[in-house]
Amino acid sequence: MTRKPLTWIVLAGLAVGVGFGLYWFAPWRLFTDTTVREALTTPAPTVAGSGSGSGSGSGSNAAVVVAQGTFVTHEHDTSGTARIVRLPDGTHRLEIEGLDTSDGPDLRVWLTDQPVVTGKAGWQVFDDGRYVELGKLKGNKGDQVYAIPAATDVTALRSVTIWCKRFSVSFGAAQLA
Repeated sequence: MTRKPLTWIVLAGLAVGVGFGLYWFAPWRLFTDTTVREALTTPAPTVAGSGSGSGSGSGSNAAVVVAQGTFVTHEHDTSGTARIVRLPDGTHRLEIEGLDTSDGPDLRVWLTDQPVVTGKAGWQVFDDGRYVELGKLKGNKGDQVYAIPAATDVTALRSVTIWCKRFSVSFGAAQLA
């Protein structure tokens, strides 16, 4: 049977198919974890009215939390908190604290203008509107910091998502308030 050309063509097709399937789905990621421990900011206590907007530092010498929220689960179990912090120099950054989610192929961190919807209805809404990609997810566990580009209007972005770009699905998201 191995002397027939059709057998070799079928076997080659199966090998290519298995190779592509392994690349595309990356099933080994179900068993891997990457823990990140970046230093988070210790913000000043928020005074009523001082924690919103995208101001340019307003002369303060302390970091201020502009918005924050808790992750909810979408495609994969996800927990932790996210916050946008305005630094004394007027720049902003996203800090993710205590993240715990699954590893996956092509995971990104996005700030979006879409509201967080719980359950399966919220899995695919984040690419429907405006979003700013802050970079690849550094690890699926721990504390992480992402710089927010200077031209970003943080008041217009209402949520953060751990987005799987390959499958266009949210692993988890946090409403920023």
